Amino acid sequence: MTTPDDRTAKRNVAILVLAQAILGAQMPMIFTIGGLAGQSLATNACFATLPISLIVAGSMISATPISAIMQRWGRATGFLVGTTFGAVGAAIGAYGLYLGSFPLFLLGSFLTGTYMSAHGFYRFAAADTASDAFRPKAISYVMAGGLLAAILGKHLVVETSEAFVVPFMGTYMAIIVLNLVGSVLFFFLKIPRPERPKADAPKGRSRAELLRDPVILTAVICAVVSYALMNLVMTSTPLAVVGCGFGQESAANVVMSHVLAMYIPSFFTGHLIARFGVRRIVAAGLVILAGAGLVALQGVEIENFYLALILLGLGWNFGFIGATAMLAEAHDASERGRMQGLNDFLVFGGVTMASVASGGLMNCSGGSPVEGWSAVNMAMAPFLALAGGTLIWMMMRPKEV
Repeated sequence: MTTPDDRTAKRNVAILVLAQAILGAQMPMIFTIGGLAGQSLATNACFATLPISLIVAGSMISATPISAIMQRWGRATGFLVGTTFGAVGAAIGAYGLYLGSFPLFLLGSFLTGTYMSAHGFYRFAAADTASDAFRPKAISYVMAGGLLAAILGKHLVVETSEAFVVPFMGTYMAIIVLNLVGSVLFFFLKIPRPERPKADAPKGRSRAELLRDPVILTAVICAVVSYALMNLVMTSTPLAVVGCGFGQESAANVVMSHVLAMYIPSFFTGHLIARFGVRRIVAAGLVILAGAGLVALQGVEIENFYLALILLGLGWNFGFIGATAMLAEAHDASERGRMQGLNDFLVFGGVTMASVASGGLMNCSGGSPVEGWSAVNMAMAPFLALAGGTLIWMMMRPKEV
C-alpha cells in the first residue's frame, strides 16, 4: 500500500526525472564537445581537456556551499543557484568561443561546475521524502532520467555544434536555454525545508568521525572511483575516436551510447539492490568497469569504442548508484548536509584529478592517439584495486551487535 510519504516522494521523483532529462542534457553536450572545443582554442594539445577539468573543479569547490544552501534554504533554492550558474557559465563559454579566448572559455567552464554540483544532489533529493523501502528505487528512477538527457543532448550537439560560423558556439547557446527552461521545474518540488536545529538538538558526527565509519568510508571510496574512472575514460573518448580516424558524429554517437548505458539500467538498479543487496551491486559495478578497460585495450575499431563505453556506463551505474544508496543508509538527518557535501566534494575532487589526467594521458603520454588511449585505460587498474579491496575489507568485518 502506498503511504502518504511515498506519494509525495513519487511526485518529487517525477519532477526530478524531468529535471534530469532537460537540465541533465547539458552534461553529455559539454562532455562531447568540451574537449574538442578546448583543443581548437588551446595552444598546447595537452590542455585540450582542461575545460572539462575546470567544470569538475568548480563542482568540487561548490559542493559544500551548495549543500549548505540546501540544508538552510531548501533543495529548490540550491537547484536554482545551480541553473543560474549553468546559464551564466554557458554564456561566458559562448563568448569565449566567439572571441577565440581560451582563458574566457575556461572561466565559463569553471562557473558551469556549480550547475554540475547542484545536479549531483538530484539523487539525494529523491531520497528526502521516500520511505526506507522506496529510497533505492527513488534514487534509481531519478538517475534513469539521464536516458532522456542522453538522447536530447546528442541530438542538440548534432543540430547546434555547426549552427554558427564559430564551431560549438551554438551548443553553448542551447545550454543557456536549457537552464532557463528547466529552472521552472523546481518551483513544483515539495521537499520540506530542513528545520533549524535547536540548541540542544543532536549535532551528529563530525566529518572525521563520519569518515571513520567503515560503511561510509567504503561508500565514498567506491563512489569516487566509479565516477572518476568513468570521467577519465569518457573525457578522452571524443579525442580518441576522432584521433583514430572517425568523425565527430561518430564521437557523439559513442558518447550517447555510453550515456544511455549509464542511465538505462537505472530503471531496475534499485530493484537489484533490494533483491541482491547494495554491496553485491557495487562489486558488480567495479568488475564491469574493469571489463570496459580490457575491451578498450583490445583495439581501436569503432566496435571497441562502443562496447568499452557501454560497459563503462553500466559499471558506473551499478558502482555509483550502489554507493549512493549505501551512503544514504549510513547517516541520519542531522548529518545529511555535512555528509552529502563532504561526499560530493571528495567525488568531484577525484573526478577533477581524473579529467586533468585524462588530457595528459591521451595527448602527451605517447606518440599517437592509440598509445594515449591505451594509457588512459591502463590507468584504471590501481584505483579499481583500491575500491575493490576496500569493499572486501568492509564485507569481511564482523557485524556490530
